[in-house]
Amino acid sequence: MGNFSQKIDKFIEIFVNQNGYVRVLEGLRNTLTIAVLGLIIGILIGTLIATVRVIPKYKLLPRVLNGFCSFYVGFFRGTPMVVQLLLFYFVALPLAGRHMTGVQVAICVFGLNSGAYISEIMRSGILSVDPGQMEAGRAVGLNFGTTMMKVVLPQAVKNILPTLGNEFITLVKETSVVSFVGAADLYVAFNYIGSNSYEFMVPYLVMALIYILLVLIISAGIKIMERSLRKSDRRH
Repeated sequence: MGNFSQKIDKFIEIFVNQNGYVRVLEGLRNTLTIAVLGLIIGILIGTLIATVRVIPKYKLLPRVLNGFCSFYVGFFRGTPMVVQLLLFYFVALPLAGRHMTGVQVAICVFGLNSGAYISEIMRSGILSVDPGQMEAGRAVGLNFGTTMMKVVLPQAVKNILPTLGNEFITLVKETSVVSFVGAADLYVAFNYIGSNSYEFMVPYLVMALIYILLVLIISAGIKIMERSLRKSDRRH
């Protein structure tokens, strides 16, 4: 017990007296920034891909776009996040002659990766909507795109909201790998504290608790949104 107390004292020494909390706050900010922006980008890309994959394939262009989307989804679902980060940072950026910070790279890769998964989530959500909704929209004079955006997608989002919440939780947890491209996330912050105190038990325990707390907060937020949507449905 006394040994554990010493570990806590070392943690507090680095965390408080040597401003370790500043790095933790920076890591928390970067973690949430990467996860939130990655989810937003993923929703935009995923919705676009899902729409392409459900439209009729009577013409050449939809078939070509569908083939590209299938390759995109296959690549990002078939390779680990770490590999995608390394390819983007050490291969794609040098070939393009561009420079980006680790956080910017992480946001891009997380968005692209999330887009592949959300496209499948969104596609299942679209297919879960009664086909009569599309037919009704077309019957009143709306084109395919307008009907999809204003009639089908809003209903699909209601159906897949819990799954989107799970995707957000997954992104938050996967930010622990962004240190591979030099981004300072929660792992980097607590690893700094452990390296300077020569004691990793307490820093890693606190890091785990923070991740658990983030997941609980996100889960509670999703449940509140679900209840709000159910109340809205009952009013209508």
